This record gives sequence, C-alpha cells and structure tokens, in this order.
Amino acid sequence: MCRVIGPASRTTLVLGNSLGTDSRLWSEQAGKWAQDHQVIAFEYPGHGSPDWEGEDSMESYAARVASVLDALGVEDYLYCGLSMGGAIGMELALMHRGRLKKLVLSNTAADFGPADFWDMRATIARTDGIAALTDATLGRWFTREFAVRRSDVVDLARSMLAEVDPKGYAACCKAIGSFDFGDKLSGITQPTLVIAGTQDLATTVEQAGALCESIPRSYYRELDTAHIANLEGGDGFTLVVQKFLREP
Repeated sequence: MCRVIGPASRTTLVLGNSLGTDSRLWSEQAGKWAQDHQVIAFEYPGHGSPDWEGEDSMESYAARVASVLDALGVEDYLYCGLSMGGAIGMELALMHRGRLKKLVLSNTAADFGPADFWDMRATIARTDGIAALTDATLGRWFTREFAVRRSDVVDLARSMLAEVDPKGYAACCKAIGSFDFGDKLSGITQPTLVIAGTQDLATTVEQAGALCESIPRSYYRELDTAHIANLEGGDGFTLVVQKFLREP
C-alpha cells in the first residue's frame, strides 16, 4: 500500500498521487527529497493497493492514510499532494492539526466539478475499461509540446494508467465527485505552498488562487505546465517544493 524511502530518523514527507497514477509518479523527486526526509508514497485502491472496502469519501481516504502513518510510527510529518493527493492533504491538515507541519498542494482544488461528471468517468471505466479514458486523460496531463519532447515521460504515465483497476478507479471517482472543501479551507493553519500549472485545464490557476485566498498561511507559485506538474516541471518542481520544505 505504500513505498518508504530513507531512514525513519529523518523528518517524514508523505506524498499523495493523482487519480490514475501510483507511487512511480514521484520517482524523480523521491530520490532527491530522500536526502532530507524519509519519504512515504502511498497507493490508492486499484492503483497498487487492494480495495478500501466501505470507504468512498476523501475524508475516509485520508483516515486510511492516517492509519498507515500510525502503523509506521510516524508522528510529525510534511505532506505534498498533487490533484486528488492534494485533496487528501487538505483533509489530513484538519485531521492532524498538530502533526502535519507543512503542506504542499499542487494542481488541485477545493472541489473538482459536478458529481455527475465523475459518475460518468466511473461508468466508462467500469464498462469500457481504462483504455477508453487514456487519450483524453493524457491530453489533460501534459502540454502538447512536452508530450512531443518527452515521450518517455508520457509512456510512463500511460503505463501507470494501463495498470489501474477499473473498480478502484471508479471508487476514487466517487470520492473526488463528493469532495467539497471550500468552507473548510480557512481551518488549514499549516504553512501551505500552492502550486498551479499555467496550462492546467483540469485544476486551473483560478482554482489555485481560490485556495490561497482562503488558506491563511499560504504561498503561491506557478509553473509552465499542464496538470501533472511534477513530471512536466521536473527539476523546477523539485526545487520549489524542496525550498519551501527547508525554510524554517
């Protein structure tokens, strides 16, 4: 259910993936961040983890992650989440007010659009398989220029999508569709870095700006990327997050 890199003696950094990816999403960053931290990257149901039976909300997903951290003996930690992973981070920020020390919210939002849209994607996944969603998903994840220049990265993303179980994907869609955190944002008291992709059509710069407006101790950065900013942004993303985490 999770991958752990680095010794437990270091401050823990927890990583949350986007829908349709697994912990390989963070392969480029994890090795570098592990110089400072014990890195824990967890997997969603159908995305490298078995079904989380009976859990169908972002709050319950966050509670599952919290239980894993408890089992690993993790007390204080930092958190970086992208898209759906950011939503889980918001829930954890309230759940662990004293334990979660810093929060990075990348390419995410306080809500992800109408539940009907996510119900439709869940239905397509269950009836036609993930392959029916792949081309449109990859088109949102990366800019056209990057996809041409770095086909190897797109191939990695495609392989992660191909391995997702449709049932698990549909379960995550249900949690995303019911997520509505707008009224709770002001309760996030941790220092928070919000990262937006200037060409992200899935979670826009306007949605990122709304996070900053409502989270009291927030900082805003833009990268010239589409939705999966850590893959497209590469070293730029790595360093922006690393600098924020290292600041006192």
